[in-house]
Amino acid sequence: MKKVVVGLGNPGSKYENTRHNIGWMVLDRLADRHGAAGKGKTKDAAATARGRIGDDELILVKPLTYMNRSGEAMRKAMARERVPMSDVLVVVDDMDLPFGKLRMKARGSAGGHNGLRSIIGEMGTESFARLRVGIGKPKGGAVGHVLSDFAHAEQQHLDIILDAAADAVELWTDEGPDVVANKWNGWKPPIEEPQPKTKTEGGPENDSREHRDEPEGTASPKADADGVVHTKTGWRKLLPGILGGRGKGEG
Repeated sequence: MKKVVVGLGNPGSKYENTRHNIGWMVLDRLADRHGAAGKGKTKDAAATARGRIGDDELILVKPLTYMNRSGEAMRKAMARERVPMSDVLVVVDDMDLPFGKLRMKARGSAGGHNGLRSIIGEMGTESFARLRVGIGKPKGGAVGHVLSDFAHAEQQHLDIILDAAADAVELWTDEGPDVVANKWNGWKPPIEEPQPKTKTEGGPENDSREHRDEPEGTASPKADADGVVHTKTGWRKLLPGILGGRGKGEG
């Protein structure tokens, strides 16, 4: 049986590491796992690579049209492979999900995503599974956000997220979207929360002042005839200023 996984993204090196291309990144991870890496062939505006997953043939499809025309390449690939939509999964970025979160759905609308809108328009149906991978909400414009590279802190966690997404795809090939949703939709990527900043130097939790034996504001005890101060705590301090040179090593 054939299983087709379509990863959405934009062609060209300038887009290779952008948030919008996380669908392609997941396909690359699957290709590495299932013997399809380096075996892609280009036809009808799509790059297609083939591997094996259990008893199934795994067909990985990257549309080479730009995102807004993803449906054109997918329609041609589906006609060539003759696979029912029930055996197709689309992997796509989602800026409405927190970075790294996964969301599997058996069907649904485009949800504002231009690539999904193109696929629905070309295929004439919303009845296909899609795995959304969170890329985080934009702080500014949406276009600038999806076409930007992941921040350095986010890149530290990409391997974990891509592995999780690939695991979810593998489970889909065997169990279908509902089982994947039950297992993965509640998953939280192990991303460390930012640590609160410490108090500035000299603050109450980071006091750089030298500790005193006596409370501040109390009168300092006087030295005895030998120039030794006897404190309330029993400690003794030599005070060179009072000693006038006594107490130093002989020389």
